[in-house]
Amino acid sequence: MKNKPVYPFVAIVGQEKMKLALVLNVINPELAGVLIRGEKGTAKSTAVRALADILPEIEVIADDPFQLDPQSEYQAFVETARALGREADPDKPPATCRRKVRVVELPVGATEDRVAGGIDFSLAICQGQRALSPGLLAKAHRGILYVDEVNLLDDHMVDIILDAAAGGQNRVEREGISFCHPADFILVGTMNPEEGELRPQLLDRFGLCVSVSGCSDAGQRVELMLRREDFDRDPQGFALRFRDQTLALARQIEQARRLLPAVHLADHLRGFVAQLAAENNVAGHRADLVMEQAARALAALEGSTVVTVEHVTTVAPLVL
Repeated sequence: MKNKPVYPFVAIVGQEKMKLALVLNVINPELAGVLIRGEKGTAKSTAVRALADILPEIEVIADDPFQLDPQSEYQAFVETARALGREADPDKPPATCRRKVRVVELPVGATEDRVAGGIDFSLAICQGQRALSPGLLAKAHRGILYVDEVNLLDDHMVDIILDAAAGGQNRVEREGISFCHPADFILVGTMNPEEGELRPQLLDRFGLCVSVSGCSDAGQRVELMLRREDFDRDPQGFALRFRDQTLALARQIEQARRLLPAVHLADHLRGFVAQLAAENNVAGHRADLVMEQAARALAALEGSTVVTVEHVTTVAPLVL
């Protein structure tokens, strides 16, 4: 049975800053994620879930739930295979395949075992074997971890996510299992400020922050209604209608990722970035670094290897 198509990213009406922030994070994971704040019905969740269609492909080890890189993380694969109760020959290259970068959704009420991982009870009961059952942090490695209503997340879950995000790895200490695996992901959170604010420690993990609201233009609101009705009536046909635009954006993102290492930011623009951060009374220097990385990602998205003042001024509100 085929999954119902998600609403296409390119078909979202308005919300250009939100879409740009998400695309920049896909191009440059150094941005460390994005927080999207806004009332209900402003396409926050729709945009994040629609990312899957425009994300690039990565090479992974076949049948590996940890999304490990076969080139740089093979030793970790041998260790994770052992933790899963499987055998892996350290001298034999594993079978690989290409797969879209994943958007892994973390439910607000998820348990620690579901998030961090725990014991595989089916193996324990059926075979008497103690093995690891990977959690959502394992599936999100080299991908995107999406938390809807992130401000309502349990404090203990926040601590687990913060530890993984800070170190790029997740440690599982459950029922006699002590194991550490890579968990390097882009964190994306959405929230309605009316339902409560975010803990400062978690807020600091997001490189970009966007506030969204409903469209004020009557024409856009009409177009939004028409598109939504078309999608609900014929999801497959609607997705096909925007397929060419979706593929074009996906190619643009993939090209930008390849171009990013060659993008140069001149010294005088670093001074401009530092000045913007100082004028906005930013605590610490993280905003300066994120602004530079965001400007480089925007330049790459536009096919340029040189960052301009316009790139900096475009991304500055998303950072500051």
